[in-house]
Amino acid sequence: MKVFYLMLGLLLCNTLANAQSIKGRVIDTKNQAIQGVHILNKQSDRHTHSNENGLFFLEGCAKGDTLKISSVGYQSKQIAIYSFDAPMTIRLEEEVVSLEEVTIAAQMDPLKIITGIDLQMDPVNSSQDILQKVPGLVMGQHAGGGKAEQIFLRGFDIDHGTDINLTVDGLPVNMVSHAHGQGYADLHFVIPETVDKIDFGKGTYYASKGNFNTAGYVGFMTKQQLDNSQLKLELGQFNTFRTLGMFKIADAAKHQAYVATEFLSTDGYFESPQNFNRMNIFAKYNGQLTNSDFIQVIASTFGSKWDASGQIPVRAVQEGLITRFGAIDDTEGGSTGRNNILINYSKLIDDNSSLVSKVYLSQYDFELFSNFTFFLEDSINGDQIKQKENRIIFGMSSDYERAFTIKSLEGVLTAGLSLRNDQSKDNELSRTLNRKETLEVIQLGNINETNLGAYAGIRLNYKNWVFNPAVRLDYFDFQYNDQQQISYETQDESKAIISPKFNVLYNPANDLQLYLKAGKGFHSNDTRVVVAQGGKQVLPAAYGFDVGYIWKPNAKMFINMAYWNLYLEQEFVYVGDAGIVEPSGRTSRQGLDLSYRYQPLSWIYMNLDLNYAYARSINEPAGENYIPLAPDLSVVGGLNFLFPSGWYGSLNARHLADRPANEDNSIVAAGYTITDLNVGYQWKAITLGMHIQNLFNVEWNETQFATESRLKNETEPVEEIHFTPGTPFFLRTSIQFTF
Repeated sequence: MKVFYLMLGLLLCNTLANAQSIKGRVIDTKNQAIQGVHILNKQSDRHTHSNENGLFFLEGCAKGDTLKISSVGYQSKQIAIYSFDAPMTIRLEEEVVSLEEVTIAAQMDPLKIITGIDLQMDPVNSSQDILQKVPGLVMGQHAGGGKAEQIFLRGFDIDHGTDINLTVDGLPVNMVSHAHGQGYADLHFVIPETVDKIDFGKGTYYASKGNFNTAGYVGFMTKQQLDNSQLKLELGQFNTFRTLGMFKIADAAKHQAYVATEFLSTDGYFESPQNFNRMNIFAKYNGQLTNSDFIQVIASTFGSKWDASGQIPVRAVQEGLITRFGAIDDTEGGSTGRNNILINYSKLIDDNSSLVSKVYLSQYDFELFSNFTFFLEDSINGDQIKQKENRIIFGMSSDYERAFTIKSLEGVLTAGLSLRNDQSKDNELSRTLNRKETLEVIQLGNINETNLGAYAGIRLNYKNWVFNPAVRLDYFDFQYNDQQQISYETQDESKAIISPKFNVLYNPANDLQLYLKAGKGFHSNDTRVVVAQGGKQVLPAAYGFDVGYIWKPNAKMFINMAYWNLYLEQEFVYVGDAGIVEPSGRTSRQGLDLSYRYQPLSWIYMNLDLNYAYARSINEPAGENYIPLAPDLSVVGGLNFLFPSGWYGSLNARHLADRPANEDNSIVAAGYTITDLNVGYQWKAITLGMHIQNLFNVEWNETQFATESRLKNETEPVEEIHFTPGTPFFLRTSIQFTF
């Protein structure tokens, strides 16, 4: 026995002596780094993932071991280790994405991978389609196409962004203390065809996300480079015209650049033409300065103007005063623009640590004319209002990450700092006539709002478990100069908030993941409300948790189901007659999310997202505690086809159930079910496409509000549903040339 133990000890010592670490980089056929690649040592079962620069580091390797390299959207590869003298360079070839490649690994988020497959199988066709790729998120437009869309998610009528954190390449989209409403998020500066990936998370559980991350967050990432240049022309009903150009400027091994431009014009389907047009120019450069230094520069400019028919009362249509596509006041509309510059810098400090920093500057302008109540306040001139502002946003952030291994324990340390300053000049709310004459200035002032943020967390991987505790600290300084005051005064309030998070993941098998997520989040209040209330309810908190599972019953099927619960210290309620957002009371929400994906054949892909929510105010008695416009049930599903012959298509349907429009549910916002069709054919460098919205020409109301209003011929006001009619049958065709 002594001889046996001696030999066993020598064998173990020899094995440990031979075990070494290997590092390398994973790239595609265009020399671009691939993030999230799974690298598995088949002999030791040790594994790791490539970072955003494609780099990986794996311990416990020996000569002769075999590495299995796999990533969704790329052909898997196996490589034997022959030497440790130099870093490995692994090149993967792209292939059509399939559910069979999706692995349920604790170190990766399968839900984001599934969204990537959704995006590849059914590309976005408009800026509104971009957000609706997030499972359970529904949107609606109610001001001529130029105003930010209304968002619904997890029992929230988020309005234009009060409870969802939105970014594009790390650039914040939400506008604090906006002229139209808190958190206003206009994504129209994004060209749909440039979107490459969608990062999202529901709930309050993400330390790197700060303000507005209550219902969730969404981060869009644009393409690193173009495979080819392309020109695209779209023509459609209602005098719709769109051109797109995407041009590859540089395509070297260490330097890539491209420019994309878009112009859209349409009269819309209303009786009064929208005269809508939008122009976008987007440029992106990626450079590898050294083996450990990477830089990205993004610049964009956006401008849009439109006329709108606004929200109309049901009684006006029923009495025959106007049609569904008519208007009470067709002088609504507006204009907006945004110019952005963003610089991202990534530094690989060593084999285990990296630092990603960014700095950005945005110039933004906005002017909106609305009339929600018609002649309720002013029986002669009407109740038109103007909301206007000019804004400068400056920000910077740094995110540090360090991986470590202690025996069988693997982990990642994360930490970050951020600064954002918003300066909104001449933030105005006025009563106007015919978009020309100012009758009364209700609010006018300058806003200066600063947010400092910091977070730290750790992700511990032990066998089949992942533990992820984290904490975030945010400090806000709110300053307001009221230009209507006789004497100059800076009204100033400040507040800080600590947001702890804790997530646990468990993988009992290779095809199943169980998870529990919990955390505290917040949304900030409008600066004008903060100073008016003397610093009360400045940063109302949100507390939530998710418990659920991700499961692959077989290679071609994917299921995610979760129960969630969310409590808010303060709700924001949209006040239609004043066109502002003001605080309300405490609320509670709970619900179920179900996502299902099935790919029976390589060319057929099915998706289904079903979301149920129960939302109520806490301070109100039963029967009077409904949250206006909070969605109870939404269902989104589709069939997607991608034939090897070049034909492709999709049939997508979305359903939003009836929901309460006021606190006692005496007024109901009617639900709807809409079906869209998308078909096309690709032949060499030419792609022909046809897209139909509302295939069955359903009569539906896209956005609805319970509003008290008075028409010109009425002596008493009436409270009822005011709505914007949804798109009727709408056909668009396109031709694309790739070169």
